[in-house]
Amino acid sequence: MPKLAITGKGGVGKTTLASVLARLYAADGHTVLAIDADPDANLGAALGISAEELSHITPIAQLEELIHERTGGQPGTIGGFFKLNPKVDDIPERFSVNRDGVKLLVMGTVKKGGSGCICPESALLKSLLTHLLLRREEVVILDMEAGIEHLGRGTASAVDAFISVVEPGMRSIDTAQAVRKLAEDIGIKKCYVVGNKITDDADRQFITSNLPDFDVLGFISQNSKIVEADRKGISPYDIDTKIVSEVKIIKERLDAISG
Repeated sequence: MPKLAITGKGGVGKTTLASVLARLYAADGHTVLAIDADPDANLGAALGISAEELSHITPIAQLEELIHERTGGQPGTIGGFFKLNPKVDDIPERFSVNRDGVKLLVMGTVKKGGSGCICPESALLKSLLTHLLLRREEVVILDMEAGIEHLGRGTASAVDAFISVVEPGMRSIDTAQAVRKLAEDIGIKKCYVVGNKITDDADRQFITSNLPDFDVLGFISQNSKIVEADRKGISPYDIDTKIVSEVKIIKERLDAISG
């Protein structure tokens, strides 16, 4: 089953892509794990999970009792003695929320020292991600911030596609180039681009001409229905057939790559 990591600068639409891909794989009969690893966590809303239900979800990084139980370390501390490879295999079932065949797991972020800190929270999150990518049979879709902080050399080989979502603008282009360099530094070779907020052929040409050595998986049109879906608290998948058909083309490319 494909393991996909989706990244990009804030606001480019990576969460929209992640949510629609998750629903498409679920519609094909696959079990899907959608992992929200962005500090500005909103993948659940894009999957159509209600605000009230989301309010009851505690990100894994904030489950202090669980972190202490599994690592032996005190959350919020740096250094000291704790398990670097804690038990995590039961976490997806215990702490995920299921909607339309997609299981959502919210990772959260490490508050002290950044995600690379030597602390119990970081150890648990890294072990969990390694388990999800290397040892699970489900489709895994990872919605990440613009970086690779959650990934390391040990998990890089399990990523079937590392996808940067870009919009027609130089800041977005620069982010995609910087992120690919970071990804390649840890051994991720399968880096791709999806263009979003496309209004015309000039936008497509802007992206392809400024990223000539990237493999572009497809394009998603500028779409007011996505904003409407956000306002109504429903998934873009359920409000507009156009974005579904556009992401389906991207999914077909991904299936060819990972299959």
